[in-house]
Amino acid sequence: MLSKVLKKDTRESAFVYAITAAGVVYAVTEACSMGKLLQCSCDNHIQDIRRDGEWEWGGCGDNVNYGYLKSKEFMDARKRKRRGDLTTRIQLHNNEAGRQAVKEFMRTVCKCHGLSGSCTLETCWRKMPIFRNVGTMLKEKFDGAIQVQSSNDGKRLETVHPTIKPPSVQDIVYSETSPNFCRRNKKVGSMGTKGRLCDPTSIGVGGCDLLCCNRGYKSETIRLRENCKCRFVWCCEVHCQTCEHDKTFNRCL
Repeated sequence: MLSKVLKKDTRESAFVYAITAAGVVYAVTEACSMGKLLQCSCDNHIQDIRRDGEWEWGGCGDNVNYGYLKSKEFMDARKRKRRGDLTTRIQLHNNEAGRQAVKEFMRTVCKCHGLSGSCTLETCWRKMPIFRNVGTMLKEKFDGAIQVQSSNDGKRLETVHPTIKPPSVQDIVYSETSPNFCRRNKKVGSMGTKGRLCDPTSIGVGGCDLLCCNRGYKSETIRLRENCKCRFVWCCEVHCQTCEHDKTFNRCL
């Protein structure tokens, strides 16, 4: 299913490319900081900055520039030869949006040093954002994705609707309208949402109203048997009781 979806320039494929590029940046940068790669280490470009009369000493931060370069090499390598193609331009743009989601949202982390908890010396370094936050930012970009087309000279992307601002490097872009993922459709690679578990109390994407595409859902209560009241017995066993409880599952029709 995923391979068919990625062949189209929809907002869903745009998000996949962006989050994948961000993931490569994150993984490589993290590996550098942990000393797992011989080619790089943490970012040790120390700069002394005076702030409010106190010294702030730059520590050894996450080497996001190295992660960025490796992500660019890995994700963009096969696309560079076909830059004039609309699909290629869109994919390269979304790759960059994913990388920017990590690079542009680096955070400053500081640690105080001194006797009795005083902050006579403050060491600060740059650290990557939490990846869940990166995903949240890209999801917001997905919700506000901009539909684009190739310019007349084929050298840039421009918006389909002239009233919408041109996409920035952080924006996610697409050119094709998304297919209807509510129903099963092998041609577009959609498995549909029939049988999907949903939450009838949620108004989000996992809620029954949205996920079931207003088709309704059915509820089924099942009695489950699970280990409970476990205790450690010296030495060396774990004894558990078996508890039964009812659990309701809601599935889309």
